[in-house]
Amino acid sequence: MGLSDATMAAVDRAGYTTPTPVQAGLIPRALTGIDVLGQARTGTGKTASFVLPILERMLHPGRGGGPRALVLVPTRELAVQVRDEFEKLAHGSKIHCVAVYGGKPIKGQIDKLAKHPAVIVGTPGRVLDHMSRGTLTFSDLEIVTLDEADRMLDIGFRPDIEKILRRCPESRQTLLLSATVPAPVAKLATRYMRNPEILDFSVNELAVETIEQAYFTVEPVRKFDLLERLLERENPRQVIVFCRTKRGTDKIFERLSRRRSRHASQSGHPDEVACIHGDLPQGARDRAMKQFRDGTVRILVATDVVGRGIDVSGVSHIINYDIPEFCDDYVHRVGRTGRMGREGVAYTFVSPEEGPQLTRIEMRIERLLKRDEIAGFEAFDRRPKTELPRVAVGESGLAAKVGALVADEAAAEEAAAPKKPSAAALLGKGRAPKRHRRAL
Repeated sequence: MGLSDATMAAVDRAGYTTPTPVQAGLIPRALTGIDVLGQARTGTGKTASFVLPILERMLHPGRGGGPRALVLVPTRELAVQVRDEFEKLAHGSKIHCVAVYGGKPIKGQIDKLAKHPAVIVGTPGRVLDHMSRGTLTFSDLEIVTLDEADRMLDIGFRPDIEKILRRCPESRQTLLLSATVPAPVAKLATRYMRNPEILDFSVNELAVETIEQAYFTVEPVRKFDLLERLLERENPRQVIVFCRTKRGTDKIFERLSRRRSRHASQSGHPDEVACIHGDLPQGARDRAMKQFRDGTVRILVATDVVGRGIDVSGVSHIINYDIPEFCDDYVHRVGRTGRMGREGVAYTFVSPEEGPQLTRIEMRIERLLKRDEIAGFEAFDRRPKTELPRVAVGESGLAAKVGALVADEAAAEEAAAPKKPSAAALLGKGRAPKRHRRAL
């Protein structure tokens, strides 16, 4: 792929042997110095695909003493993960990387920046804070990477990103990585990138073929009892339990913690429980992620703050305690398991009223989820079991059955929305490849 011997030695030391499609496609193009827009979902080796070209560039002398590379990410957890990837692949070299993000004292970050690191990884808000203080300047910057660009725009970082990019040298190289390329991302690319080459690796990834996916029909008041029974049945190596709200996350965490104290684990696995959401202090979030990564924590209860970009290779199960509000969130949640081609299992709890939402997810991934049950468990109190009001569709032609959802007003309205154009079409790059139908 055009990597130097020194970089290849670092790759070998990290235990990487065969490049993923994203890495094989993006690395050689990035090494030429052109701007690249790469569309690929998480769990495909995206991080190394931009870390390695940056490290390769750092092997050559720079223009000055300031930072030479900047990576912007949407969350604090992802900033830490990307920094760790840099440190792993830069092992033995003199290339230093510093992560800057909110929730940590700024003084310690200022001290690290004073040592003139070559690479900065940070969230847009904290990067902008350092720039306003004069502790971070980008006059010597050579390459900028926007990782999880769609997520950064979703959570309101666009003004901060634009302020940062306007302060970067126009001669810089820009890499943009995104799971999806909606109109706001395309507009950002058009405005701040120079004739970007578009590489789309997202086709055929939605089905998540290595992940077994199923659902349970359950009354809301019986969901926690179902969670307990499912954990006992599956005995997962590591599991993330996704909840929709911060309050719900705290509640499930507290109940699972009490459950652990009542029932000591007999599986031989650690049975520690942790939770993570946006209102927790940064120290608590860091501690939870560290313990989950090193295996001390077996069960992590979380909001969608870890639905994107967090790579924990030991996750064997995903449990959607609350069905996600948006179909793409389902894809990203489930993508926390089955990483890099490994097998994984994902379960979704669905109440009878949420049948149309389940159907839209199935149409989005073009795959039917199988119904699961636990023997002897009553999913409904004092009422007969009922099947979800779903749409009967076959494995093929899922998208063609959208009209069957007309009975549900919200589903009909969403199904009638125009299909989003691809990255190439939005950027005026000619005909786009055939895409999955969106039924959000």
